[in-house]
Amino acid sequence: MRTEQPKMIYLKDYQAPEYLIDETHLTFELFEDHTLVHAQLVMRRNPARGAGLPPLVLDGQQLELLSVALGDVTLTPTDYLLTPDQLTVQPLAPSFTLDSTVRIHPETNTALEGLYKSSGMFCTQCEAEGFRKITYYLDRPDVMSKFTTTLSADKQKFPILLSNGNPIASGPEEGDRHWATWEDPFMKPAYLFALVAGDLWCVEDKFTTMSQREVTLRIYVEPENIDKCQHAMNSLKKSMRWDEEVYGREYDLDIFMIVAVNDFNMGAMENKGLNIFNSSCVLARAETATDAAHQRVEAVVAHEYFHNWSGNRVTCRDWFQLSLKEGFTVFRDAEFSADMNSRTVKRIEDVAYLRTHQFAEDAGPMAHAVRPDSFIEISNFYTLTVYEKGSEVVRMIRTLLGADGFRKGSDLYFERHDGQAVTCDDFIKAMEDANGVELTQFKRWYSQAGTPRLAVSEAYDAAAKTYSLTFRQSYPATPDKQEKQPFVIPVELGLLNAQGGEIALRLAGEAAAAGTTRVISVTEAEQTFTFVDIAEQPLPSLLRGFSAPVKLSFPYNRDQLMFLMQHDSDGFNRWEAGQQLSVQVLQEMIGQHQRGEALVMDQRLVTALGSVLADETLDQAMVAEMLSLPGEAYLTEISEVADVDAIHAARDFARKQLADQLFDGLWARYEGNRALSKTTAYVAEDQHFARRSLQNIALSYLMLSGKPQVLAAAIEQFDAADNMTERMTALAVLVNSPFSDEKAKALAVFAENFKDNPLVMDQWFSVQAGSTLPGGLQRTKALMEHPAFNLKNPNKVRALVGAFAGQNLINFHAADGSGYRFLADLVIQLNGFNPQIASRQLAPLTRWRKYDSARQALMKGELERIRASGELSSDVFEVVSKSLA
Repeated sequence: MRTEQPKMIYLKDYQAPEYLIDETHLTFELFEDHTLVHAQLVMRRNPARGAGLPPLVLDGQQLELLSVALGDVTLTPTDYLLTPDQLTVQPLAPSFTLDSTVRIHPETNTALEGLYKSSGMFCTQCEAEGFRKITYYLDRPDVMSKFTTTLSADKQKFPILLSNGNPIASGPEEGDRHWATWEDPFMKPAYLFALVAGDLWCVEDKFTTMSQREVTLRIYVEPENIDKCQHAMNSLKKSMRWDEEVYGREYDLDIFMIVAVNDFNMGAMENKGLNIFNSSCVLARAETATDAAHQRVEAVVAHEYFHNWSGNRVTCRDWFQLSLKEGFTVFRDAEFSADMNSRTVKRIEDVAYLRTHQFAEDAGPMAHAVRPDSFIEISNFYTLTVYEKGSEVVRMIRTLLGADGFRKGSDLYFERHDGQAVTCDDFIKAMEDANGVELTQFKRWYSQAGTPRLAVSEAYDAAAKTYSLTFRQSYPATPDKQEKQPFVIPVELGLLNAQGGEIALRLAGEAAAAGTTRVISVTEAEQTFTFVDIAEQPLPSLLRGFSAPVKLSFPYNRDQLMFLMQHDSDGFNRWEAGQQLSVQVLQEMIGQHQRGEALVMDQRLVTALGSVLADETLDQAMVAEMLSLPGEAYLTEISEVADVDAIHAARDFARKQLADQLFDGLWARYEGNRALSKTTAYVAEDQHFARRSLQNIALSYLMLSGKPQVLAAAIEQFDAADNMTERMTALAVLVNSPFSDEKAKALAVFAENFKDNPLVMDQWFSVQAGSTLPGGLQRTKALMEHPAFNLKNPNKVRALVGAFAGQNLINFHAADGSGYRFLADLVIQLNGFNPQIASRQLAPLTRWRKYDSARQALMKGELERIRASGELSSDVFEVVSKSLA
């Protein structure tokens, strides 16, 4: 058991570095059984810290120090202090060079942090604090340096040698080795350093920037994946053009490179000029990647490219400011995806994900502000709050300032802080100064944890023709326990008349109406807005486009929700009305199940979804989204005490009712779209995505009917599909069906066809681990013994363990606690070799307070068992200790 608690790090304790590193010169000698790292750091005293020469304390972990020198003087062990985490030396002058040589072992690095090997190639992951596992350094984001890197390796095994910046020299060495030197002309912190050495092939293209510079684009992959890169390359070129057109940001090096690796803890990394990607975020072609995977590749490529400015050219002063780059860049990539595809559907997808997962994080023991006050292990704060909620905070700024004002603010931000490491306050200040506004109260979104609740009530005065909306903010308790102050909540709204028309909006005191949609800012704990010249009782359409990340409540009845589904001009709110209607109906059935009553579903939901299904004027992707009932995870999140069995039973019953009563409409939609799929070549574009999404959700409903014609259709689609989207959907409906012979045959055929494709096999694992049929834990355990599964590969863990524990709620939350024991055992095992993945798999157990007392006791018991299991990494210790606090 851990004998001492890891150190807590606080934002309030931040101090600028004592020393700066102007130049970093690195030489890597790469061998099969070790690597030698020679570092020369050109350093100086930080003038911001005053006079004197305090000790220089460098970060370093798992390093074997072979030599260290200050200037021309080689130091002996009596001249420095060496601990497992630091090297301390005493400079003798304000400016100096420090040379060191260390030996490291990337070939045994299972944590996949620092320099490690994946599928035989050398690669790096240095964010957040991985560079200290490469050499002794000031491993903090506010120490920025110009890097020159030389790599030396066996020419046959590692013909490709890459690092940041531009290539400046290369040549042969004795012993059939070779070397290459790269120079990055831009100052960067160590977390943006990257290195790759391997036997790789590349796809190359060119991009001409808005100033007519030609940039070479390369995507490096292992030879067998060379045919799966074109979609990523197309996405990269679209991203580069979009960033020029929308933000005026031009790429700044001669070459931009992406490398796909199979073993990676994250999705991708924006290292300057040399992005390293999880292969799942690069490789995509119709036969092996679903539409969702194609869209993810496009979004992640864009995200990492956009970081070149929002993260690299302007970076974080400290890790508490992580959302400065991540929240801003998630917002940028979401807007890019909205422009490339359906804007409304993109917003629906993002909000559904936020409300299901980030709201749950806000309500749990790991709840924290967008800019946290403290942490033990920074890797635990690469969270949905920092990324997704951080993006929503940026979106609210854009909503308040308008698109033109936001662009003025971003232009000033990039101009003012280019080449600097800055804070969230600097970002806000640029927005304020560019627009002549004051956002002091708004900044509470960065410092206050939790999801605000916004309750709305109405009052109509027919005689005075006024309509008032009263907003009341409230704030749930969070682990920080601080008293919350009112947020600035931008509410975009409209008012509908009895015919579904939009009413002109004029607030009391205004000279004229300001359109039919407007944004009001709720800034007080309770605040009333009164609209005038309202001739009849209106129906409000609130929080259009989900203009703020809050839990909104308004006493809509079911008929009003059906009306909004049909008439609201805001596409997001049409979907939202359908979701609210579905939630009301499902919660009614959950109560019926809890009382032991027969389940009866309100027919208004069938009528409403039937009209959506029949509406041929709607975007097919929108129809598919509206037909999708709220998931079990979301129904859990909005429950005071989640009844796993009742939620599952109610949702299953509702889906079966919809399948039976809407069968003819679903079958017509399925047949029409499947016929088009048979005669249309696969295209990774939004209209084709939309057609397949409706086709496939229709099939998933139809399969619940159990009719022979649907089984035959699913088998035909599985056998004949020319793309993974249709094949995987067909496999999923078969796996979740009672047709055991057909299911077994399809699984065997799929595995045989794709056994040599790791990413496709990940999908095969996930579809089985996610099946809600009885026996889910036994299936998952059996799959862990499959030859294609490897516990040391993060993608495999996420595909199998993550799918079971995070998506298959009815099986994971088995009343006997077997799912909890399984996950705890895995976390204990993962803690020993990959702490980051171990801590991320813990999330389902951390939400134990959401369930009944029996499950609470079982989940809490497993957390306590993990805590008592032995020496825990700081990653796992922090999550477990906060969960049990």
